Amino acid sequence: MIHFHKHTLSNGLRLLVHENPHTQLAAVNLLYDVGARDEDPQRTGFAHLFEHLMFGGSVNIPNYDEVAQQLGAENNAFTNNDITNYYLSFPANNLETAFWLESDRMFRLDFSERSLEVQRQVVIEEFKQRYLNQPYGDVWLKLRPLAYQYHPYKWATIGKEIRHIEEATLADVEAFFYKHYRPDNCILSVAGNVNTAEVIRLAEKWFGPIEPGNRPPRVLPVEPPQLVARSLHVTAPVPVDAFYRAYPMPGRHDDAYPVCDLLSDVLSRGKSARLYRSLVKEKQLLTSVNAYVTGDQDPGLFVITGNLVKGITHEEVLEAVEAELELLKNHPIPSEELQKLHNNIEATMLFAETSVLNVAMNLGYFELLGDAGQINREVARYAAIGAGEIQFQSHALFQAQKANTLYYHAE
Repeated sequence: MIHFHKHTLSNGLRLLVHENPHTQLAAVNLLYDVGARDEDPQRTGFAHLFEHLMFGGSVNIPNYDEVAQQLGAENNAFTNNDITNYYLSFPANNLETAFWLESDRMFRLDFSERSLEVQRQVVIEEFKQRYLNQPYGDVWLKLRPLAYQYHPYKWATIGKEIRHIEEATLADVEAFFYKHYRPDNCILSVAGNVNTAEVIRLAEKWFGPIEPGNRPPRVLPVEPPQLVARSLHVTAPVPVDAFYRAYPMPGRHDDAYPVCDLLSDVLSRGKSARLYRSLVKEKQLLTSVNAYVTGDQDPGLFVITGNLVKGITHEEVLEAVEAELELLKNHPIPSEELQKLHNNIEATMLFAETSVLNVAMNLGYFELLGDAGQINREVARYAAIGAGEIQFQSHALFQAQKANTLYYHAE
């Protein structure tokens, strides 16, 4: 059980505090409710660019990393289609310094042409190295626009194309910052060897004076039901032929989401999972296989992917994959397999509670979803899923007309 206290500042900042006296560490997590889906279609990649710009220095702290190192902190950030998240862990007695560090860059980044140009080049180089010049690196640049026709999930977090980052102006960047990086668009989570009253005092001191923003309500286009299967063939300098197949699935707020999540475990969690056992070990059609959910807040994707054994065709592999999916549709999974799934989920979630950083991050994310208290009900939510629900969801999910398949052909 994760005990926590919630406090909301007058400027709208939501604060969550979890006390853990059994550690000497503390973790601070800032979750900003902005991701790639909030971008202008003609200015994509901005959320990710800001992940980098936030480390470029603020008004009173020109070198964030230098101060963080003096603090004894480990820090990083990540961006996805829904959120941008910044976090750091450090010796608990340095809590106020951490608050000063994070509040100053929320208050005012040091916007300059030089800072923008430095981070622009970093992002462009990342775009080239990770997405354009790496085998299978452009998967999401191709698979997302195949699976989405209208929703902004159709572009990857890095952006549609390098040009959008190259053409970003200082005015564009400042406008994005003041629209999204406001206290009322942020959830601050603190966990570790801290005192709740002191954390609230520090939050009021360092974050309280920051003015809220005026971001309009989020209104995004809705992706219509997919009625026809889509496919794309790509020939590229990759080591072996591969495939990526994506099916539309419910988002995080839907009751069917955890069922889909369990389905991905049925198919590919560990070497005893169905796809590995059948397609890699027994039939030797693939050298590797994976199934996972993208975990998006809006309707996301259930992805199945694999690398082919040389001499095997895509048709042979996908026929074998579909045979495994038909087994799920037509036969309830055995009770022993279901119990193993529940045990694995419970172990994973309980293990996450041993890290104060994981607790801080998860509290913030569940609060964003609507209720931080869900962190304590998630194990039971998954444990209540039965074989019938998994079979029903298999029918709903794995429909031929909903498949989006990206075929990689090695040159």
